[in-house]
Amino acid sequence: MKYSEEDITLNQTCGACPEQYEAFIGDRQVGYLRLRHGLFRVDYPRCGDETIFECETEGDGIFDSDERDIMLRQAKLAILERIADRLKNKI
Repeated sequence: MKYSEEDITLNQTCGACPEQYEAFIGDRQVGYLRLRHGLFRVDYPRCGDETIFECETEGDGIFDSDERDIMLRQAKLAILERIADRLKNKI
């Protein structure tokens, strides 16, 4: 099955220091997103599992307003890519 960005729901679990989210497709957790000390990372599928995306940000413990949408989109794309890789390797 192929998923899109719209299939991923982000639930913010902390607003700042760190800014963090859990990502879901339906009721299945597919990601953990965290920005702390200027480092944004995405773990798949949960916190502490495989880190699939990392980058430095302007914001330290919270995104600058002009980067939040960009970074959250990058996170979703990284999750979708990882899901596609896993599905491809199962075939």
